[in-house]
Amino acid sequence: MKYEELKEEIKNAMKAHDKVRLSILRQVHGEIKNIEVNERREITDADVDAMLKRLIKQTSETLEGSIKAGNNEERTETLRAQVAILEEYLPRQISGDELIALVEKTIAEVGAATKRDMGKVMGALNAATGGNFDKAAAAKEVGSRLA
Repeated sequence: MKYEELKEEIKNAMKAHDKVRLSILRQVHGEIKNIEVNERREITDADVDAMLKRLIKQTSETLEGSIKAGNNEERTETLRAQVAILEEYLPRQISGDELIALVEKTIAEVGAATKRDMGKVMGALNAATGGNFDKAAAAKEVGSRLA
């Protein structure tokens, strides 16, 4: 997600009176500003993706705690909506047949032959996709293809 896109999304949420979307997008905006101020640098798309993944994880953990604690349904639904909104802004995760083809291609490119080469393959996959793939499924595929 680009910074300008985020500002436009915040404006749209304000116009639509979408309090949940507005709240979570403002949280993302605040996180971006914190990184820029604290680290004194421009934020990159990779930084935003990593921050979104972190926020999704935190919100999901809060949601699980809310469900276990038996908190009111409105709070739980708000947290679910926030997770869904954050996931909209993440790049599409590579999975299924596309992931299998990418694993096969990467194994050939790296020249992996044994399970000892699994780290090289996973590293190359991560570099090629920016980490936007199902890592558990990829590890399973790599493991099944290496002796």
